[in-house]
Amino acid sequence: MYQMKLWMLAAILIVICSVYVMQCKKKAPVKVSPTDDSSQFVTLTDVVPDAILEIRYFGTYNFVGTRIDGYLEPTALLTHQAADSLRAVSDDVMQQGYRLKIYDAYRPQQAVDHFVRWAQDVADTLMKTYFYPDLDKSVLFEQEYIYERSGHTRGSTVDLTLFDMQTEKELDMGGTFDWFGIESHPDYTDITPEQFEHRMILRRAMLRHGFKPLDTEWWHFTLRDEPFPDTYFTFPVRQMTSNTPSSAPAA
Repeated sequence: MYQMKLWMLAAILIVICSVYVMQCKKKAPVKVSPTDDSSQFVTLTDVVPDAILEIRYFGTYNFVGTRIDGYLEPTALLTHQAADSLRAVSDDVMQQGYRLKIYDAYRPQQAVDHFVRWAQDVADTLMKTYFYPDLDKSVLFEQEYIYERSGHTRGSTVDLTLFDMQTEKELDMGGTFDWFGIESHPDYTDITPEQFEHRMILRRAMLRHGFKPLDTEWWHFTLRDEPFPDTYFTFPVRQMTSNTPSSAPAA
């Protein structure tokens, strides 16, 4: 009888320890390693010279309505690996008659902090008509339009669209970049078949060359094997003077 009680006690302890370990794993904080080391980044157009840049956060036509902190120059930066993969995407779509148009790439943490401050100021609705007319600004955190961390800050995420070389216009995607609403979901079907196919042309090319999509934004893609999945960079966006990878074309 005494031995049976010991076995029962041991079993109970094992169960308690297992539950404790599981709870600890659930509560373990996400590793965040901020750094201002830009040595593994390149200026995107040094690697993808055919890309067109329209860096929205350097200007005022964005959901905040002002230049965003950390954007010192209207350029785009990416990690070496992401830039090389995007070069393959560019070559792919060029054969189909398109060029890549870049809205945003690497985004420093101070820019994300700017978005957070703006979202907390619910009285500031300067650009509501253009980007979130159907939303009350107070729900932007709750509905996950604004985060305190962004995949862009890890350096391997890009926001982009396609530019038609024949018409010399952007392809009609059935919705604008940074629109806060279900219309921005890649699988949104209440648009014309042509607009939906345009989204799919971009999506298929990005997936073919190692990027993964976001299910809420047709323009947003992250390198599947991103080199810094736990690192959030802090250096500002400005033209890089070195670090161009060996695979980049010669000037």
